[in-house]
Amino acid sequence: MRRLLALRREGKLTTGQVRSAADVLGVRERAVWRWLAAAERDEAAARAPGERAAYPGRFTVTDEVRALLGLWKGNVAAVHRELIARAARGEGEPPPSIPTLHRAIRRDLTPGERAGLAGGERAARKHDVFLARPRGWRNQVWETDHMQAPVLVDVEGKARRPWITWFTDCATNAVTGVAITPGDPSRESVLAGLRSAVLREDPYGPFGGLPDKVRVDRGKDFLSRTVTAAFDLLDVTVEDLPAYTPHLKGTVEGLNRAVEGMFLAALPGYARQPRPGKRASRPKDEVLLGFEDFTTQLLAWTRWWNTEHRPAPLGGRTPLQAWQDDPTPLRDVPAADLWTFTLEDAGTRTLTTRGIRFRRRDYVGPWMTGQAGIQVRVRFMPHHDHRIEVYHAATGRYLGPADLADQATDEQIGAVRRARAARARRLKKDLQASQHERYAAVNQPEAPQRLGALTGAQAEAELARTADSDLAQLAMPDLIPHAAPPADWRTPASLAAPGPPVPSPSGRDGASAPDSRDRRAALPTTDEDGDAS
Repeated sequence: MRRLLALRREGKLTTGQVRSAADVLGVRERAVWRWLAAAERDEAAARAPGERAAYPGRFTVTDEVRALLGLWKGNVAAVHRELIARAARGEGEPPPSIPTLHRAIRRDLTPGERAGLAGGERAARKHDVFLARPRGWRNQVWETDHMQAPVLVDVEGKARRPWITWFTDCATNAVTGVAITPGDPSRESVLAGLRSAVLREDPYGPFGGLPDKVRVDRGKDFLSRTVTAAFDLLDVTVEDLPAYTPHLKGTVEGLNRAVEGMFLAALPGYARQPRPGKRASRPKDEVLLGFEDFTTQLLAWTRWWNTEHRPAPLGGRTPLQAWQDDPTPLRDVPAADLWTFTLEDAGTRTLTTRGIRFRRRDYVGPWMTGQAGIQVRVRFMPHHDHRIEVYHAATGRYLGPADLADQATDEQIGAVRRARAARARRLKKDLQASQHERYAAVNQPEAPQRLGALTGAQAEAELARTADSDLAQLAMPDLIPHAAPPADWRTPASLAAPGPPVPSPSGRDGASAPDSRDRRAALPTTDEDGDAS
């Protein structure tokens, strides 16, 4: 604008130049002429073309208006009504008109501030500018994350959304490792993905080796004791990023978005597919992929991403070509050592004739013959409780695996799972029935009133059923009261029976049996002549 103003003052400004400036600025030609006229009157207008000049009485956004915008989620009309109500109570000056308030908010607040007051920090972050990190070299930095795939997959007859654990190389955009879990991920998912990322032998290669640093978020799986110990043993630095900062690990977050738009959206069972009708529901005749088929297709897409896809930041190269063009040496770990490092340590145990006792269960293996009495160290994969790995406690030498003794059959495990599922459904139904309360609708302030009437008989019957389920009440200890102790017993004064002593157990004819001392007194005696007295 200053250049055009100088040309106008020199008399060299042409209509074509003004028309070109209007096209660049996206306004009409007459707006540029109007701005030039305003700039001739006030030099400050050339710094902000099109902006109204400040004057003493112009309304500006105050801290009060900011607070009200946050309270009403950016609703300017609601803020205007609140300002009018406060002015009526004598708590401030009357506000300007709604159009003036809109102009002041657009002028004094940035788009990020307006979005943040309306939708919070996450909405404001969409208007921020983020710097790109330098690419560096291969295996300098990896990023890892969990992603729940928006695809329903058939897992043992149930529709589930599997979880994907990625490990990506920031320099080449290569997916170095992946692990797929039918249910919720755990530290076992992280360790399985880490092994596939580090190993470079088939079928994982050629990407892999040990990275210098791994960026993780504050997920408890990535910061668990087992995963942290594995990274320490492998001499890998873990960078724990602050919570809710996905922009700090943009490589893996970009992969999460790319896999959905380029692969998952075309699969059957895609959960975010637009559906006709008022209520979005899956077609009843839709056939879902099995978990094995889903895993096969996802791994095939991962190979395509690494070997054929050409991301824009790589300048027309594939991740494989970028990896092979990098001369940085790689740090490899033997598969046996890597397996040891990524197992959880359970301490030492004594090998007995019954095997190894671990978590109140016995584990045995064919290599244990003749080894009873030695001290061993137990390592195991989290949640894989059917097998443990055994090492010599003194030398650290690997002895072999040990399987669970007396393991249940598949039929028994299936029956137990069905019984547990039935119990869970029954408990859920009971809890829903107990929490289902209805209240009367009101159109004036009053206390809430529960609906549902009971007769006295119904209440007593329900209480009786509840009492029958209480085992302590089923015992009925007061049904047969305890008898008082006999009078000739030595008992404390607090337990002594009041009144006459309780007679001893009766004889066969129903008469009370006399006491032993009374029996001796009642026996007949003889005098000196032998006559009975």
